[in-house]
Order: sequence, then structure tokens, then C-alpha cells
Amino acid sequence: MCFVCVFNLLELIDITCTLLLLNPDFTTAWNVRKELILSGTLSPVKDLHLGKLALTKFPKSPETWIHRRWVLQQLIQENSLPTLVTKGNLGTVPMERIQRLVQEEMDVCCEAAGRYPSNYNAWSHRIWILQRLGKLDVKILLDELSSTKHWVSMHVSDHSGFHYRQFLIKSLIGRTVTDNSILVQNQLVNEPTPSLPKDEKNEASEAACTEELRVDLPNLLKEELELCSDLINTFPGHETLWCHRRHVFYLQHHLNNKLPLPNVRLTSVDSSDGTLNNSHPSTAVSHVTHAMDVDGLNDSSKQGYTQETKRLKRAPMQDSLGLEMEYRFIDNILATCRDIEQVRFATEYRKWLVTFLGQ
Repeated sequence: MCFVCVFNLLELIDITCTLLLLNPDFTTAWNVRKELILSGTLSPVKDLHLGKLALTKFPKSPETWIHRRWVLQQLIQENSLPTLVTKGNLGTVPMERIQRLVQEEMDVCCEAAGRYPSNYNAWSHRIWILQRLGKLDVKILLDELSSTKHWVSMHVSDHSGFHYRQFLIKSLIGRTVTDNSILVQNQLVNEPTPSLPKDEKNEASEAACTEELRVDLPNLLKEELELCSDLINTFPGHETLWCHRRHVFYLQHHLNNKLPLPNVRLTSVDSSDGTLNNSHPSTAVSHVTHAMDVDGLNDSSKQGYTQETKRLKRAPMQDSLGLEMEYRFIDNILATCRDIEQVRFATEYRKWLVTFLGQ
């Protein structure tokens, strides 16, 4: 390659960098940099740094998040993960390298979410990272659940943050057996570790085989409801908190009754073009995939019952204690709170419980 061509390429890199810092949604500029990366002229790691810098001023920029996912896919396909590790960390095991990259992406997402309220693009990217890089590893899911607790406590009106916690809890339930004390074996045992040499894959698999985690799902859901209670009492009048409470109770109900959860995906990001899939289970009764039993519905001798005389069967005994605590919590809110919106949300939540469980 001649000197003039090299100079032009370097100039092109600088020009696109300047354009993207001024307008990160300039799709053409990102596409030019994609071609430079594919030709080997531009390091993909540099575009990760550029994207991080652009997100400090434009934290919701969809094109930046889409390009970032594309770059990460290139790193995975080209076995480039070890190049992201600094000289001081060359001795770390392969799994730690992946976890380090995951943590770096989590930090970028957290910063962007803090700079822009309800930054759906940032939280969707965070979910994509868990799915594609973290492979929904149980330890990573638990760490994320712990690390985002403080964040949602400081952003009680941000539905995206609570939706992310719902995704974490639902993923943990999906990766485990519904029992009071669940033994969870690392799921990476049966999945190939991306972007690692063959010998390193074997080491990662051996390490995963020996790693076991105990997840007490009932207690985890109980703690999430307690978090909701604390936040609702501390910050009255926020509908997001009540919506989150519905979803957690919904998951708790299914876990207590050992019912399979609806096969509906929470927010995910299509890896090819960054399209956001916004299908997620609502707490509304119409989205419960297992129809509730109705007295007399299947009994031909009782088909004469009117709609008013039919009633939903009561929930199983294992729900009774949790339901009693929910009603007690609502009664306490209605008796002590003077915030009009808080009273309205508590009343609506009570109606939802009555409709959902037929109590």
C-alpha cells in the first residue's frame, strides 16, 4: 500500500471520528469505520473507546449502541478477546477475561443510564451482553441483581431499570429447578465459550464443571418484594414501583405453584441489526398463559350457572401467607398515606390481586 493511500486512510479515520463525536447517529460514518475494521486498518478496540466517549454526550444514541454490538461480535468471531486484556492481566483464566469484558460493558451501560432517564437503548444493550457474552451465567445474573439494587433505589421512576431486574429474576428462574433450595450448575458447561482457543475452552469447561451455586429463589423473590416495600414507603406516588411489585408477585405465584412460566421473552436485542424486541409478559390477567380454573366451567351439569355465580378458584395454600402479607401491606398504605397517587396505586394493586387470584 502506497504512502498516499495510508495517509488517506488515516485521514478518513480522523474525519469519521470527528463527525461521530459531533453526531453519533451519522450512520454512514459508522459504516465507513466498519469497512476499515473489516479491512484490518482500524482496531475494533478503538471503536469501543470512541463509542464510550460519544455516549458521554449522547447516551441514548441508537446508532452508537448498534455499532458497539457489531464491534463486540467482530471481537468474538475473530478470537480477539485476549487482546483486550492488559499486560498486567495476561495470567488471568479465560473465564475471567470474558467477565472483565462483560463488566466493562456494564459500566458503560450504567453511565449512559445515569445520564439519560429511561435510557431503553442502554438497558437493552445490557441485556444483549448478558445473553451473548455472559450466556446468562448464574453468577453474573446474581452479581447484576446485587449491583443494580442501589441504582434502582436512586431512580425509582425509571421503568427500564426495574424491567432489567425483572429480566434477571426471570432468567434465574428459567436457569434453575423450582425448589426451595436450588442447586444450580454453571450453564456454560454445555455451551462453547466464544472467542477462546481450544485448550482454553477445555480449561473453562473444567472450571465450570466444578462451579456450583445455590440459589434460594423463594428468598430472592421475598427480598425483591421487601425492596419494593421500602421504596414504596420511602418514595410514595411512583407507579413504576407498583408495576414492579406486580411482576415480582406474579413470578412468586408461579414459583410457589411450580407452574411453568409463560414462554415470552423479555426485552432483547436482535444481534444482526440492533432491532429492539419489546415483547414482555404484562402483569395483566389477559397475558397469563395458563387459564384460571372456573367453577363449573367443564361440568355439563353446572353449565346453567350465570356469569355472576361463577367464581375463580382460590389460590393454593402456599400462596396464602404471601397474599396475606400483600393485603396487610396495602391496608397499611391506605391507612397511613396521605398521598393521593399512592392511595390510587395501592387500590389498583388490591383490585389486581383480587382479579388475578380470585380472592
